[in-house]
Amino acid sequence: MRFLLNTCRAYSTSFPVVTRYRIAQLGRVGQIENARQVFDELPNKTVDSWNSIIAGYFQNNQPDEALLLFNKMPEKNIVSWNGLISGYIKNGMVTEAREVFDKMPERNVVSWTAMIRGHVQEGMMGEAVSLFWLMPEKNVVSWTVMLGGLIQEGRIDEARRLFDMMPEKDVVARTNMIAGYCKEGRLSDAREIFDEMPWRNVVAWTTMITGYVQNNRVDVARKLFEVMPVKNEVSWTAMLMGYTQCGRIEAALELFEAMPVKSVVTGNALILGFGQNGEVAKARRVFNQMKVKDDATWSAMIKVYERKGFELKALDLFILMQKEGIRPKFPSLITILSVCASLASLDHGRQVHAQLVRSRFDEAVYVSSVLLTMYIKCGDLPKAKLVFDKFSSKDIVMWNSMISGYAQHGLGEEALEIFQSMFSTGMVPDDVTFVGVLSACSYTGKVKEGLDIFESMKSKYMVEPKTEHYACMVDLLGRAGKINEAVNIIEKMPMEADAAVWGSLLGACRTHAKLDLAEVAAKKLLVIEPENAGPYILLSNIYASQGKWNDVAELRKNMRARSVKKSPGSSWIEVEKRVHMFTTGDIRAHPEHSMIMKMLENLDVLLREAGYNPDGNFVLHDVDEEEKLYSLRYHSEKLAVAYGLLKVPKEIPIRVMKNLRVCGDCHTAIKLIAKVTQREIILRDANRFHHFKNGICSCRDYW
Repeated sequence: MRFLLNTCRAYSTSFPVVTRYRIAQLGRVGQIENARQVFDELPNKTVDSWNSIIAGYFQNNQPDEALLLFNKMPEKNIVSWNGLISGYIKNGMVTEAREVFDKMPERNVVSWTAMIRGHVQEGMMGEAVSLFWLMPEKNVVSWTVMLGGLIQEGRIDEARRLFDMMPEKDVVARTNMIAGYCKEGRLSDAREIFDEMPWRNVVAWTTMITGYVQNNRVDVARKLFEVMPVKNEVSWTAMLMGYTQCGRIEAALELFEAMPVKSVVTGNALILGFGQNGEVAKARRVFNQMKVKDDATWSAMIKVYERKGFELKALDLFILMQKEGIRPKFPSLITILSVCASLASLDHGRQVHAQLVRSRFDEAVYVSSVLLTMYIKCGDLPKAKLVFDKFSSKDIVMWNSMISGYAQHGLGEEALEIFQSMFSTGMVPDDVTFVGVLSACSYTGKVKEGLDIFESMKSKYMVEPKTEHYACMVDLLGRAGKINEAVNIIEKMPMEADAAVWGSLLGACRTHAKLDLAEVAAKKLLVIEPENAGPYILLSNIYASQGKWNDVAELRKNMRARSVKKSPGSSWIEVEKRVHMFTTGDIRAHPEHSMIMKMLENLDVLLREAGYNPDGNFVLHDVDEEEKLYSLRYHSEKLAVAYGLLKVPKEIPIRVMKNLRVCGDCHTAIKLIAKVTQREIILRDANRFHHFKNGICSCRDYW
């Protein structure tokens, strides 16, 4: 009978224990309602079960419900009181925790330590220090928490004095001191503590290695890594990232290949490392070889493509990511938004916007700024304005983006209205604001307004004009034909004129046939940017227009000697969520080239009927005429527009992007194409947006 009685007693005492663990487990995994149901169904609730359900509510960020239950407890022990303090601290409610601490019937070392930890976490070091020295008794955890707080605050010398006072120094305390010294760059002090440790675990070794890595002592870190008795994933990752951060990517790859278990984290680090070094193909090879990928892996590879100018590949990878069932997180979405802005991929941009809305990320000012930029660069100003108007707490970046957006689209009045609205909100303009406003005045011929704003920059807004502001003024005056005034601006500049300034003057001189002055500006550009093909070509055109063929030949000779080549013109258009790229003269690269050629032939007929010669006019005389004719007829923007006419529904504008400035011939042709086809065509070139409708362009034929 005694044996049966003992068995029965064992069962009856273990039942509440099992139930308590069940409550705790459900609380930890976020199933607090199920945990409460288990608790409510208990016939006899022990103090431990009360403590477990209260802890569950704190873990699920429901401190009010936790307090209600605490107040209903029929009996409480010191664990209950400590649980209430710890729960408040975990929820960042240190004031409420202190109130409980002050009125609790008895305190132990856990109570004091929890209270000190709470003040440390909230950065209230004065209160933490006071409490620490009031403690009637301290254990190694109390000392370590206080030590960690001082190190976190950068008070490393105070931390060292406290460390020396510790009656017992465990591996955690010693490792914290090593980390603190390394953070301050005091590697010799850190190494002294490391060498004096009676026992080192893998965390201590890794902390010392990481310290060397963070202070650019990678070779010393590697020597320590080699003698490390036991290495874990964190150790390997720390060493590998040391190599990637200092650009020694081949050493990182060698280490990666030697790893017994190649973690996702190290693979991600290697992808970013190769990307930072410009070795995009190797980054993709690592990506392809990784058997396990997380969102950060995809995000890293997409970011590498985006930063190195492979926007199409970034977009293709994003599409593949979604097909694989990987749900993109915030970093991936932000990166791909930048890609959509570069490619003017409006459909994908809208898709990402929708995902941000579903995740409620769009409520952040940074995200709104990125969305605003994306819609502006995609040529959808109405949608950009909706994003702008929706966000009440606008920062200076959003205001500047909206002003610059209107300027790029040739909407000077709207840009000035936004500029004036800034003041009603108390927002102070910065130098970027004035670049946008002055550009808007320039693009729309508002000379007086531009001059007034430029004069007020320093006197009224305390913003010192920079070279970019002077470039805007030269452009503003030059567009208006006030060439002499533009030259005066350059002569009075307090700094050397840069390429933007001379480029603005050159554009104005070409437009207003001031060829002698254009030659001066072009020669200045050749000195500033000897590798840029643009000034050579412009100067060559100037010489050719004046019949100076020897000068043309000499200029071409210099270009060849310096290996200066003109960037190939490329344009792209998005159709049905796919970006189609076109390169000047390379029509056959597109799978539907025969349809595009037929459309171009039809357009040629329509344009001739409208009195336009599609063969164009030529200035340069050192290239075969037939080759020039072919190149001009198949300029990339014309190919993209033709494809848009084939594929984009009539009620939707055709949106084309080009990497260079649109040439005069294509600009004239697209105006007429918009007229004869009765289509709206939006072209974004390297300088600005051109809205073609009814035979008129928003740039007023000056860009």
